[in-house]
Amino acid sequence: MSSSTASVEKANPRSLPQPLTAICAAAAALGIASFVYGVNADPTTAWLSFQSNFVFYAMMAQAGVILSCIFTLVNARWPGPLRRIAEGLGAWVPVTFVLILVSYFGGAGDYLFEWQREGAMYGKEPWLNETRLWGTDIAILGVMTVLSLLFLRASIRPTLGSMASNATGFGKSMAQRLTAGWRGDAEELQAAEARKRALAPITCLIFALGYSVLVFDQVMSMEQGWFSNLFGAFVTWGGILSAVAAIALISVLHRNSPGIGEHMTEKRRHDIGKMLFAFSIFWMYLFFSQYLVIWYGNLPEETLFFRDRLGPQFVIDKGFSEAAWARAWMGFDFDIARLGEAYGWTSMLVWTCCWIVPFWVLLGQYPKKNPYILGTVATIVLIGLWIERNLLIWPSVVKDGGFAWFGGVQMGIAVGFLGAFSLVFLVYTRVFPSLAVPDSD
Repeated sequence: MSSSTASVEKANPRSLPQPLTAICAAAAALGIASFVYGVNADPTTAWLSFQSNFVFYAMMAQAGVILSCIFTLVNARWPGPLRRIAEGLGAWVPVTFVLILVSYFGGAGDYLFEWQREGAMYGKEPWLNETRLWGTDIAILGVMTVLSLLFLRASIRPTLGSMASNATGFGKSMAQRLTAGWRGDAEELQAAEARKRALAPITCLIFALGYSVLVFDQVMSMEQGWFSNLFGAFVTWGGILSAVAAIALISVLHRNSPGIGEHMTEKRRHDIGKMLFAFSIFWMYLFFSQYLVIWYGNLPEETLFFRDRLGPQFVIDKGFSEAAWARAWMGFDFDIARLGEAYGWTSMLVWTCCWIVPFWVLLGQYPKKNPYILGTVATIVLIGLWIERNLLIWPSVVKDGGFAWFGGVQMGIAVGFLGAFSLVFLVYTRVFPSLAVPDSD
């Protein structure tokens, strides 16, 4: 999309699709009912499932805003409406802030954090205490919510000029509020770009620092004896990968939509496919970089996290016997039966979905351009990353659970989160609407 066409980018209002909207609302209601039932029947299971989904959707939504910020910083013109899809993911960011308040006031910490139930281990008391941790995390999400909303408002305002005068009902009143003091298309576009360029670097910087701390607090502290400096970057990057996969999938689903499908071109599919391919490789690179150092260091306080998730064959206790020491350096002792220990099979499923499938399937040009192949791979990556979030959370509390994350209450809560997230996306992109497109490409 050239700068000339960007100047005539207009909002593309559409009605909410049925029965999809009703299905999403029903799914959200099912999730709420499942969570309420779970809290009363088995609160540990309910809160672990809540935490897994909270982390997955919080990371993906915030990453959508961050990707739009990055497009702004590098002056990217190729994304076109894909940038609007990324911003649509960000509509969930305020919900993330509400959900952490639900977690705090609902007493989730008593079920998630050993240090909150029994006290922090020696030396970690200044960091692992309720006031510091919850106060910091709520503040981080509050700041990111404000910055995200300011950025989204600056981005969508220039597209609403004609809608303020031509639309009817709620859309008209909404557009009039957001376009108060309208100065004309050219001036509004220029002012919006200036605001976005001022907000984008601040938002990216606070995201990198703030969400790393959030990951340390909400995920890593569940295993209070374990630590890794790279863990924050690894989990955060998983959020960015999930946002790219979601953009790829949604763009494929919109390829025949009136008014926007014509802009979901083969070239754009190829570009977002390349991002999905490259970002999945970098996700695996971050994992292996973290794993390799812990493996050859083989310090008990570092290996316990991987032992609980990968099983014993990926972390060799070379300090316990001469035979184990020799085996550590003479070869990789792999036994497929040992994948049944800990969460081994779940880990293999995550690797397959998040790295093996996107790497080998998207290796050529054609699969990236083909909507069916790209959409299928994007779906597999999203499923894999959702399972990976469960893999980060569950073994910290339920040891040797294998597939403890899979069950009736767990799936009900997961369906509820998916329904609520989809409903927020539909409302933001269609009622507001944020899926603005240029008049021509």
